[in-house]
Amino acid sequence: MLDLGPADALVARHPLARRRTGRGFVAFREAGKGSALCLVHGIGSQSGSWVRQLEALAPRFRVIAWDAPGYGESGRLEAQSPSAGDYADSFAALLDALEVDRAVLVGSSLGALMAGAFAARRPERVAGLVLLNPAGGYGRAAPADRDANLAARLARLAELGPAGMAQALPPGMLSPAASPEARALAAWSTARIRPDGYAQAARMLAHGRLVEDAARYSGPVLVLAGSLDTITPPAGCEKIAQAFPRGSYRLLEGVGHLSYLDAPATVNAIVADFAAGCVEGAAA
Repeated sequence: MLDLGPADALVARHPLARRRTGRGFVAFREAGKGSALCLVHGIGSQSGSWVRQLEALAPRFRVIAWDAPGYGESGRLEAQSPSAGDYADSFAALLDALEVDRAVLVGSSLGALMAGAFAARRPERVAGLVLLNPAGGYGRAAPADRDANLAARLARLAELGPAGMAQALPPGMLSPAASPEARALAAWSTARIRPDGYAQAARMLAHGRLVEDAARYSGPVLVLAGSLDTITPPAGCEKIAQAFPRGSYRLLEGVGHLSYLDAPATVNAIVADFAAGCVEGAAA
């Protein structure tokens, strides 16, 4: 059994806040001041998993890590099978409540679908996108394959529950060299999944089409992939980068799917430099 106590202590450094928005209550963690840099987690994660980004990036940015609808203390979406656009609307409502007009978005895995949908619908509010090991969605797959993937994901949740899933992270989620802290934070996040929110997110993933949203955002985009990621392999990540008019791609050697946990110093430096360039470019 993994000891989640150290992860609890790390996450506690950035207490959860909750704000009423035009789309219901949304929970988030925040650190720093300046231009907004927003962190959008994946299907098995929470806002607390970004603790090392909240710490490292706060000296240069106002860093905001949300809990997506149905996660943490955020209210769930009304639709049983929501679209990426539904999550994007909730994210826009949070930015409105926090008086953030424009931000650089960092989306990990499923969070890339949410960030991409937001950028496609509200490009004027996005200074740039960083997509970490992005999930492109299965909306363009054969219906049988799409339905089978969704059924398998929901069956695993029903069989293991959040606690069991936390103890049995899939291969490729983290590299063999990942630190005990990375493993604890990944498990901490998964153990706190709300089954209702996870099921909604899984249905969104099943019907997501990131490459179609990509064509509608002409701002700067950086896609990072991990060479050891078997969840969203590098080849697929590179195709997503190519779908954006101004997309660029970078491979991180020896890194798994949760790259921001697996290689936080490397990812933080890349994100900080890219975000600074986006902010400076917008100000020019």
